[in-house]
Parts: sequence; structure tokens; C-alpha cells
Amino acid sequence: MIDTPIVPTIPLDQDGAHHGFLRLPYSRDDSAWGSIMIPITVIMNGPGPTALLTGGNHGDEYEGPIALQELTVTLKPEDVSGRVIIVPAFNYPAFRAGTRTSPIDRGNMNRIFPGRPDGTPTEKIADFFQRVLLPMADVAVDFHSGGKTLDFVHFAAVHFLEDKALEADCIAAMQAFNAPYSVQMLEIDNVGMYDTAVEDMGKVLVTTELGGGGTSTARSNAIAKKGVRNVLIHFGILQDEMQVDDTITLTMPDDDCYLFSLGDGMYEAMVELGDPVKKGDVVARRWPLDRTGQLPVNYHARLDGILISRHHPGLIKAGDCVAVIGVADV
Repeated sequence: MIDTPIVPTIPLDQDGAHHGFLRLPYSRDDSAWGSIMIPITVIMNGPGPTALLTGGNHGDEYEGPIALQELTVTLKPEDVSGRVIIVPAFNYPAFRAGTRTSPIDRGNMNRIFPGRPDGTPTEKIADFFQRVLLPMADVAVDFHSGGKTLDFVHFAAVHFLEDKALEADCIAAMQAFNAPYSVQMLEIDNVGMYDTAVEDMGKVLVTTELGGGGTSTARSNAIAKKGVRNVLIHFGILQDEMQVDDTITLTMPDDDCYLFSLGDGMYEAMVELGDPVKKGDVVARRWPLDRTGQLPVNYHARLDGILISRHHPGLIKAGDCVAVIGVADV
């Protein structure tokens, strides 16, 4: 028996459709014996693979929660071979607050793995996934978008991995997801990531970036809904025909893909998302906030490719990501 403070209110290993909570005790000013109640659905039908589906890893990203909430009411046990574990709002306190990190402890769920059973609420949630839910899974789909500060073209993603057999399985699952763009990426900050925890266990991971700006759109939600069903079909958990459209395959091979601001200012986009760029092209400008008559700072692409991400708010600070370039996979 794993020692964890989180108690599921439903069985995780019984046939049928079960809707309930992961109850995390949390004593606070307004509830001395209170709990954080994280919604969870488990749909199971006999032996077969297990898919762990999560949204709301960051609380201001909505395609995952929308697609997964719908899946909890449309997916029936008789449709499934194996098991589907659905957690629409992974970092539930952040999701309820509409913030990237938890308002309780400022924990970033995607930078806090493996977590701790005796840590902060965010660390306790991470620990439960690390030691209870992830070992059950064969494949994990974790939905992301840009939140309030970034905007992306709509893509599914996998990482460059040392384990090439696992990398190939992840790429196949990403291709099954079939977003408009499919990106193999090098993370610039992978310490403590949920993605890294999944991959280190030898599990297949598909993640996404499906827009941003702290909202979702009809198109981004449709991509999420189609993609998650395609992955379930790819793993034989659902028996159906995949919906397949054209996808553009890109890579993010090194740090030259990223541009960061070296100062504060007003952000001006010079290239639209999805547009091609050449090395040296100006993709964004930063105007001064406190004076006129001064030229902007230009940010130049460091390689040829496609603009796949940009800063979203009108103001930018030193250290913020300005833009990201994806490179065509040739």
C-alpha cells in the first residue's frame, strides 16, 4: 500500500464508469478539516491498455479540460477495451483560480515532479501521479496551450529521447493525434516536468500546444477532441476509424529556436503565427515604454523555419519568451 494523503473516492481498477474525486486533505483558515477535491473519471472494460488523460496542468489552459470533460460524458464502458483515467484539471487549485500556478503554494505542476507525499498541495498531487497513477498507464496525453502569456500554432508534440524505441512510439502516437502541426521538440527546462516523469518511466507521452491567450476557440477545442480520440483508437482502447487530416511536421532542435527579451517594453509582432521566416528576419520589436523618439529593439530569427509561438500580452518584460521558430522536418 502506497503511503499518500490523497484518497480516491472511486475505484481505479473496476469495470464500469466511475466519476468522483481525488480527495486531498487541506486544512486552511476557512475549513479546518477541509479538502481539495480533484475531479476524476475512470472508465474501464476488461483487460487492455490504460490511457491517462490530463488537462489543466496549468490552470489557464482550457482545451484539455473542455475535451476531457466532454469525454467523461460521451465515453461508455462498452466502447472501451482497457481503461481510461481522465483528470480534466490536473492542478485543480490553479484551474479554479484561472492561473498558471497554484494560488495556494505558487506550485507549477509541470516543474515540481516527482513531488512529495509530505510537501505542499502541488507536491502532493504530483507525488500521487508519480507513484499511483503513472505506473498504471501505458500512454499519457497531457494537454497544454499558451495560457495567458503565449500563443501557439496548434500542435501535438513529443521530445527528443535517448531511448529511440520509446521515441518512435511517442512519434507514432503524436502522428495519430493528428494536430495541424506535429513537433518534435527540445525542452529548454525539463527538470521537474510531468513529461520527463512519464518518459523516465518508459511510458508513451503526447503533449500539445493548442493556441493560447488564456482562452480556447472552437477550432482548438475541436482539435483536442479529435486528437484524444485518435490516440485512444491508436492504442486499441477504442474501436473506431481515426479522423486524419494533413499535418505539418516540424522540429525544435536547439536553443536557436527560442528568442528571449533582454528588456521591458511594448511588444509588436512582425510575423503572423504559422508564417515562414528566414534567418535574420525581424519577427518582433520591443518599443520603449517611457519615452518617444527612440527606435525599437528588433528580434531576429536565428534560423529558417516557421513562427510557431509568440508572446501574447501587449507588454513584455526582460526574460520573457519573444517567439519560437520551428524547423521543417526534411
